[in-house]
This record gives sequence, structure tokens and C-alpha cells, in this order.
Amino acid sequence: MNISKPFDRTPAQDQYRVNRRIRVPQVRVIGDDGSQLGVLNTDDALRRAEEAGLDLVEVSPKAMPPVCKIMDYGKFKYENAKKTKDARKHQSTTTTKEIKFRPKTDDHDFDFKVKHIRRFLQEGNKAKLAVIFRGREIVHPETGQDVLKRVVEATSDIAQVEQAPLMEGRRMLMIIAPRVGRISPPQPRPVTAAPQPGAAPTTPPQPQPQSAPAPRPAAPVQAAAPRPSVQVKPPNK
Repeated sequence: MNISKPFDRTPAQDQYRVNRRIRVPQVRVIGDDGSQLGVLNTDDALRRAEEAGLDLVEVSPKAMPPVCKIMDYGKFKYENAKKTKDARKHQSTTTTKEIKFRPKTDDHDFDFKVKHIRRFLQEGNKAKLAVIFRGREIVHPETGQDVLKRVVEATSDIAQVEQAPLMEGRRMLMIIAPRVGRISPPQPRPVTAAPQPGAAPTTPPQPQPQSAPAPRPAAPVQAAAPRPSVQVKPPNK
């Protein structure tokens, strides 16, 4: 990198002072191979970096004297940006999703919303439970507490209360979060055919014992046919 351009970098762009932006008279220098070069005049350190075709980067400005390292600053910035990107990629984010209830939520609607809450928790998210009061319902806050208590009981195996119920105007709010070490992906249930009404319960067929095969009857022994007799003629005289 060409260090003959002292104003090619601005403080807003770089976190470190590089090359001619280093104003102190002396610095402690670390070589590009990690070796300790000792305390040098800044001009001497810049000359060594220029001879190696590298940059002089101030890595510890609060030390006495400041510590500088001879390195390829462009490569250094690239590696730092890559590490930051990888760290953000593996960073888990938690989302808080709000579910609204009424003090007189019917059972079907309640079960439907609890099902969604369990799915949110199993995905690692938090759930904000909000009970909305209308009209004179606000004079009976215990009805909202009962609804929240039912939700906590329905999710007690995978959730824990992070924020106790509190009133904000006409809303009663509570936050529940996934229980540590208890969240696991749901396992699919085996599908079985429902029995017909009035039909007798069926049992799986039992294997029938196999009988040994009957021995084959021995073939009848046939008598050997008599050989034909051979007549020997007397020789002619």
C-alpha cells in the first residue's frame, strides 16, 4: 500500500491511526512476523514499514509509548469485517410476539391461541400476553388474571413467567419466555385409524404355527424283469 498519501484516510472511516496519522514522536513497534522491534522514532518505524511494502498501524494508543504494528492494513480490515459478519450470522435473535385475549375468551379461541403461543415458545421467541378490557370489565381485573393464569398453566412445561402481570391503561400485560433446557422440536404423532362406532376392537393377527410337511410315501419297488435266455448253437461239423 502506498504510504506517500498521508490524507487518503479519514478518522470517520478508520478506527486505527495509520502511517502519517500517527503524530507521537516515538512508538513501540511490533514487526509483521510478531517480533518485538523495541521503541523507535516514528519516522524510523514508518521507514521500516515502507521498505516492507506494508503499513504502520497504531494498535494500542493508550500505552506509553503507543504500540504500533507493521502489517497490511487492507488485509487486516478485511479479516476484521469477515469476523464481524460471521459473529452476526451465528447470533441468535429473540422476538417478542403479542397475543391478545379478552376476559371472557371462549374455550375454543383460548385453545387456538395457546397453540400459537406454544409454537412461538418452541421457536425460541417470547410471548407477550395482553388482556383487553372494555367498558365496565375494567372493574373486575381478576378476570384478566384468571385468563393469564390459565395460559401459564397450559404452557408450564415449556415456559416461565418473565414479567408478572401489570396494568397499562385498559390492558393487562404479562411476558412469558421459553424455559431453559426444556425446548425441543415437537415430535409427530403416529396416525391411527379411528374405530367405527359399534365395531368390535380389532387385534393384530397372531402368527399361526407352521406344521412340519408330511413325509412323501416311498415309491414301490418293482421286481427286476427276467433276462432273456441265450441259446448257444453247436458248431458245424
